[in-house]
Amino acid sequence: MIERIETGIAPSSAPISDAVRAGNHLWLVAIAEDPQTGEIVEGGIEAQARRCIENLEIALKAAGGTLRNLVMVQIFLVDSADAAGMNSVYREFFTQQPFPVRATVVVKELLAKGLRIEITAQAVLG
Repeated sequence: MIERIETGIAPSSAPISDAVRAGNHLWLVAIAEDPQTGEIVEGGIEAQARRCIENLEIALKAAGGTLRNLVMVQIFLVDSADAAGMNSVYREFFTQQPFPVRATVVVKELLAKGLRIEITAQAVLG
């Protein structure tokens, strides 16, 4: 059975969920949006990466987990030059082994205007 997790993050106008659970597995997506307004945050890749990861934390908390429950992270960037700034922020949140398995991909563009990063992730809840 698949369950939608109510994260409290401003809902998208697209037919998507921020988080769904099947058993003890959780699938998530996060963009650099203000969780109250849904507006894309400004301030460059560091601000957007931080907001994405904070939104992942919000969704994980709503499901009863933390960032330590993540097993796989996929990061989509619109510019390979943003990798250094994104990695700098990523290191602030992921400080202990085992780190989630991670893929970082550069894409032509993301759907929301001004969006430089999007993250999908999978977690296992205890």
